[in-house]
Amino acid sequence: MISIHNLTISYIDDKKVINNLNLSLDDGLIHGIVGLNGAGKTTLLNALFGLVKPQEGSILMDGHKLSKKKIAYLVTENFFYSNITGNEYLSLFKNPNFDVEQWNQLFSLPLNQVIDGYSTGMKKKLALMGILKQDKPLLILDEPFNGLDIETCRIIRMILLRLKQKGKTILITSHIIETLTNLCDYIHYLEGGAIKNSNDKQGFSAFEREVFDKIENDNVDIINRLTE
Repeated sequence: MISIHNLTISYIDDKKVINNLNLSLDDGLIHGIVGLNGAGKTTLLNALFGLVKPQEGSILMDGHKLSKKKIAYLVTENFFYSNITGNEYLSLFKNPNFDVEQWNQLFSLPLNQVIDGYSTGMKKKLALMGILKQDKPLLILDEPFNGLDIETCRIIRMILLRLKQKGKTILITSHIIETLTNLCDYIHYLEGGAIKNSNDKQGFSAFEREVFDKIENDNVDIINRLTE
């Protein structure tokens, strides 16, 4: 289990991006983190991976400090060195049991070509292959479906569900609730730097209605005025 206790992170002017956040993530499940822009999703993931140092609080995995060695982290904006091919990128991750050619039957990438010429979707698929090749117990995926076509999104969903069956713990973020409700075991709503609520599958419908009703109620007067 991953246990986050009283996590607080500030950047400038002591403004708390993550504010006394508490969250428990059971092993072997797919957990979704959803929230509006600026809610703190990426900051939370960066803290889990050790890219951001909290001012307060702790992050533990099975009672021990969470190690970066246990995590495969897909960031929203993928970085690749210039003038290397897809195969050269994947060779950076050592896993003799990962058959690149077999996996690429799912993604159809031109792995012998230089990545600079890849489309946005191709780069996302290559980054995901790198994550899969690492074979870590915890996968953290920040907006993994951005830029992907319908077929690839469905393939990724199938892969993640299979990895869950094999005991992987998966943490995934999205701005779009619908991409999480048909995949996750739990969805945790992040608002103002803290987890406002957590819902299992039985609570997903009520959770969606609550979030959408709030958005509509907050904006209906302005929209009505602008469209008179």
